[in-house]
Amino acid sequence: MARIVVIGAGMGAMAAAARLAVAGHRVRVYERAGTYGGAVRRFERDGFSFDTGPGLLHLPAVWRDFFVKTGREPLEQCVDLVQVDPAGRHVFADGTAVTLPNASRAGVVSALDGALGAGAGERWGDFLVRAREAWDRSRRPLLEEPLPADASRLARDPYPALGGGLLRRPARTLAEVGRRELRDPRLAALLESHALAYGFDPAGAPASAAVLPYMEQTFGSWYVRGGMRALAEAVHRRCLARGVEFVLGAEVVGIRIEGGRAAGVELADGGTAAADHVVAGAPVPALYRDRVLPWRSRDEWPHNRSAPRTGRVTVCLALRGAREAEAAHRTVVHSPDRAGESAALATGRLCDRPTVVVLRPDDERLRPGGHEAVTVTATVSTALPAGAPVPAGAGGRSPESRWGAGEAQVEAFADRMAAAAEAAVPDLRERLLWREVRTPEDTFRETGAHEVPGPALAGAGGMLLPAANVSPVPGVYFAGGWSHPGGGLAHSGMSGALAAGLIVEGADFRGSR
Repeated sequence: MARIVVIGAGMGAMAAAARLAVAGHRVRVYERAGTYGGAVRRFERDGFSFDTGPGLLHLPAVWRDFFVKTGREPLEQCVDLVQVDPAGRHVFADGTAVTLPNASRAGVVSALDGALGAGAGERWGDFLVRAREAWDRSRRPLLEEPLPADASRLARDPYPALGGGLLRRPARTLAEVGRRELRDPRLAALLESHALAYGFDPAGAPASAAVLPYMEQTFGSWYVRGGMRALAEAVHRRCLARGVEFVLGAEVVGIRIEGGRAAGVELADGGTAAADHVVAGAPVPALYRDRVLPWRSRDEWPHNRSAPRTGRVTVCLALRGAREAEAAHRTVVHSPDRAGESAALATGRLCDRPTVVVLRPDDERLRPGGHEAVTVTATVSTALPAGAPVPAGAGGRSPESRWGAGEAQVEAFADRMAAAAEAAVPDLRERLLWREVRTPEDTFRETGAHEVPGPALAGAGGMLLPAANVSPVPGVYFAGGWSHPGGGLAHSGMSGALAAGLIVEGADFRGSR
């Protein structure tokens, strides 16, 4: 039985902890915050509750595997899991709207033909065939196996080229896929919204990001009643049931290295904890920034240095009156100025007309009787604008510990987000009781990073591959959204399984099955 210390109590870290405890190891989790779950949090006020992290679950099979492997119970017995149908509504810049069914290729094709005109659905369906080819080429090495030391095969974009004339040259970016293959700005906006939701600007994301809409439309969108925080609570309960010990409010400030490998951790209160293995579930950039792990130059940071620096602004809206019965759970209101939105993401500004995702769950556990709880989310840059000074109050720290937007800018941006959300929520202004605005500063306070990590993507020369689960320091393993295979609820769960497998099986581990 090995002694294992886990740094952080995010979803990937807890997934690793429970699996390691089932394998017979003694596991203790140190979390600097006062709660578990990482970015999967809940904001509560006046009887209203809001998810402040992910609002939906894709690839539920990952968490089904977790609960079966750690307790022989189905996921549905641990949380109240429901499939969201319709999967979502899209309101485009020209006012056109389409409602898409969940996990039904034929239904999506029919809906697109009906809303956007004959042929639109066929073009989308043909695109999904190519997206499936990219998925099949990259799924196993990108999601289910440890990242190999030589990841050169993942540096090549698996999205196939079309087979005729000028289109023989493969599309380089997701935006180029939309322009060349979908040939309708509304279909292109539909495609691009999947990348934006994960923090990728379609103008720079590789064509392989086509796997994101494929994954959602193939495996469906799911919701946990009580909010996605209920999933974090269930994972935490499973950890406790397997004997995992949690120490909350305990910050790890260093990893002890003896004989060239990890031998434990150092705590902010001056204490230490011995360990045979350390699983680091905190954001990998933060571990190096704060020198929890040693580094000599920034080039040594083993994470996707070219990944977009993006986070989320979330506006929680408490609304008077009940949700209309026919309301969609999720509505994407597309920006009328995608070029401006892309430029803002590239230059560290808050754009004038953002794309917003509006979540309106029909869940009585989230609201007082007769009212509605709504979240509106937009992807924003977390990089300071070029030439901007370090904000006041940074205390001499690196700009990476601050976000550049001021309070007035944030409130004005939240106003623009709420105005866009009116396309999804009738009479929003008249029904508003109050709102709460959350920014990347809140994300930093809760997780140690402003950014919300996206899933690993093949292509782009390998620069969108996150840190491998085996760290450069022997005995230290990475789990969570900042490590392979990247961010998102499903991907974080996979990273926990990979880190645990590497410790339990060692060099013989070939990945999850």
